[in-house]
Amino acid sequence: MAKPKKRYVCQVCGSVSSQWGGQCADCGDWNTLVEDAGGVVTPFQARHNLQSGGRSIQLTGLDTDVPLPERMASGIAELDRALGGGFVEASATLIGGDPGIGKSTLLLQAAARIALRGLSVAYVSGEEAADQVRLRARRLGLGNAPVQLAAATSVRDILTTLGEGTPPALLIIDSIQTMHSDLIEGAPGTVSQVRASAQELIRFAKERGTALVLVGHVTKDGSIAGPRVLEHMVDTVLAFEGERSHQYRILRAVKNRFGGTDEIGVFAMEAEGLSEVGNPSSLFLTHRDENVAGTVVFPALEGTRPVLVEVQALTVRLASGATPRRAVVGWDSGRMAMILAVLEARCGLSFSACEVYLNISGGYRVQDPAADLAVAAALVSALAERPLPSDAVAFGEIALSGEVRPVAHGALRCREAAKLGFGRALAPAAQAEAGGLQLAGFKALGAFVDHLLGR
Repeated sequence: MAKPKKRYVCQVCGSVSSQWGGQCADCGDWNTLVEDAGGVVTPFQARHNLQSGGRSIQLTGLDTDVPLPERMASGIAELDRALGGGFVEASATLIGGDPGIGKSTLLLQAAARIALRGLSVAYVSGEEAADQVRLRARRLGLGNAPVQLAAATSVRDILTTLGEGTPPALLIIDSIQTMHSDLIEGAPGTVSQVRASAQELIRFAKERGTALVLVGHVTKDGSIAGPRVLEHMVDTVLAFEGERSHQYRILRAVKNRFGGTDEIGVFAMEAEGLSEVGNPSSLFLTHRDENVAGTVVFPALEGTRPVLVEVQALTVRLASGATPRRAVVGWDSGRMAMILAVLEARCGLSFSACEVYLNISGGYRVQDPAADLAVAAALVSALAERPLPSDAVAFGEIALSGEVRPVAHGALRCREAAKLGFGRALAPAAQAEAGGLQLAGFKALGAFVDHLLGR
């Protein structure tokens, strides 16, 4: 009989190799290739004719009427917003985040609210004992919630227990990296174990109509640990973001088969747990008595929700011959380099002899291209040491030609700024609706700089 072929799987990136090596060829990490006992393929299996021995499947038309999936609201509006309306029956959701960010706290709060409505909820922890989870629930004021707790790591034991009676409406596994399947060899947390454990749990959820939530660890670069296929197996991937030194937390949908990925939920970490933030702009705006050069307010847009954040810039002139430094926190450093280049090439401003520092207040991360004009305004204000009006917001995209281009949902941004007491908007000239603000429109970055400098 022919000898089975072996394969080796990287425990960091999940890449597969036919032979062992000291370094992974894809991610470059050392000593991460481990033999995958569950992936042995024999030559007979490889040559087997896949066109025989199967069963016929039913094909349906694209125009077939399909009812919308039923939603199970968590009772936490910000969580439901990120999910697209709530948990979906027979679906799998993966939530990842840094250690201590509040994943278990958020899910325990959601589980308690769902259980208090009369639905069955099972919370299985592979990292903590049941008493530890119970103590956290008491600290959060949820000690009387009828949530079923268990501390287990064997997938077979979990599924056997849940399959004996009526399956729970919601099943939370904390975390998937601690689960172990006895169908294959390997320690918990390895690529093969994470893949096999998740596959068994997801199959149970699909067959029994249970909404499954998996908690996932993240690597040092912020990606979810384990095989990349794990994110493809689930229906929804949520990223819980935030810094321990800051109070706020942002729940962002990275993937959602039942809704959009442009919504976020905003929470604040308090002694009683995570509380919802109805007005996120209050977290990211700095209250000051006098204007400071280099600061401007930018109305960012997260899905359908505008969030006002403060962009802060600082320039420091250096002695001749010194190498200037560029530091960016909360924005793309490459995009700031582009804005600096456009300001120098199209507007005649020189930043070559200055150190430039850019910061988004509150630890918020901006990915909206409409922040270009706000960043340019902060840089020009810091360089000229001229404060901007405190009642003004700025937004717009800047092209390499120096053109100020329009952005989406400008009226929505203006209306949110007007609610918070701002009176004017520095925006592209193509912006038609001011949303209650006094609009100053600009076609080119040069005209915008002249307006800021009073030329």
